[in-house]
Amino acid sequence: MIRDDIDDDQAIVIHVKDKGLVILSGCAHSGIVNTVNYAREISGVDEVWAILGGFHLARANDDELQRTVAEIRRCRPKLIVPSHCTGFNAMCHFAAQMPEAFLPGLVGATYSF
Repeated sequence: MIRDDIDDDQAIVIHVKDKGLVILSGCAHSGIVNTVNYAREISGVDEVWAILGGFHLARANDDELQRTVAEIRRCRPKLIVPSHCTGFNAMCHFAAQMPEAFLPGLVGATYSF
């Protein structure tokens, strides 16, 4: 038996024809980078169009945030929409480093792909 210290996690992954993956993260307890990489692995699709939802970074330090944003930037998503458990500091990192893709996650917002 191996101890599992990662809280359960859920995400929805949609492959939008001619665009790529839309990844909607519940809370990314295993890490948003891990969630995105796993979505790419199981779908066989490398292109990431959008990443939305909770990124579970509210307690992350600046070094962790910088590494996470750098990895997400490598995916070149057209849209990055962090919400709830991402935390304000992490949202600021994404907004500053990915301004062309960043939108704040807001209740009631509609996204079309």
